[in-house]
Amino acid sequence: MSAPWNESEAPAHHSFGVMGWARIILRGTVLGVFVVCGLVVLLLIRLFERPLCGQGRPVTPHITQVVCRTAFWIIGLRRQRIGTPMHHPGAVVANHASWLDIFSLNASQRIYFVAKSEVAGWPGIGLLARATGTVFIERNAKRAREQTQVFQQRLLHNHRLLFFPEGTSTDGQQVISFKTTLFQAFFAPELKDVIWIQPVSVTYKTPNGSDERFYGWWGDMTFGAHLLATLASRRHGRVITRYHPPLRVAAFSDRKKLALACERLVREGHQQDLLPG
Repeated sequence: MSAPWNESEAPAHHSFGVMGWARIILRGTVLGVFVVCGLVVLLLIRLFERPLCGQGRPVTPHITQVVCRTAFWIIGLRRQRIGTPMHHPGAVVANHASWLDIFSLNASQRIYFVAKSEVAGWPGIGLLARATGTVFIERNAKRAREQTQVFQQRLLHNHRLLFFPEGTSTDGQQVISFKTTLFQAFFAPELKDVIWIQPVSVTYKTPNGSDERFYGWWGDMTFGAHLLATLASRRHGRVITRYHPPLRVAAFSDRKKLALACERLVREGHQQDLLPG
């Protein structure tokens, strides 16, 4: 069992030194160019894909997958997948430790993230999120019905949505309680009998002797500082993405029971993968 998470205790990233800055420049340049080129290709293909396929995206998600898989190779972070992404229509839920989760989860299967509406306005990241089909939601009870309808439309078009029920990122050493609000959308009459939810555990393993919280991104950490520390690191560990058996929504009586079942599976898988080895 991991120690209780204290959001105020963030690991300090020390000065990078000459070689650290060299790695930042090399990796950052290659990664930046590759991501931008991937985005340009994606947008060009989307010009034809949108009028021909509407909500369907038969080609562009594959570009996202290639970019995300290559990003790990550029950074030097190894990727390990356990289990099989489901083929059922439905959604995916996972624990959230880092911005790296987006690359890890996209690399393994074709998914569309659910994010808070503020992300759409973030420089750079907002553009990438919009281009890759992210669903933006507002934490506003007055718009709950409208947002449920958006979920329904995307799911019925066989878009596999992914969201982080913890509602925040952590230090990567534990799974915190799942919020149940978004699970309610899956109990709509049009969806309940045809939708499945697949829980996924994402676990980061650091090299021996390094801070086990290194890949966690939480609290008042800035994206830029965390990105630089990740690019500067001489040694990297690996990220384990564990896919659990999917759960049929109709097998649960309400959102709270479904959320709890997902939380238990994600936590068990995360604790198992944190063990040495």
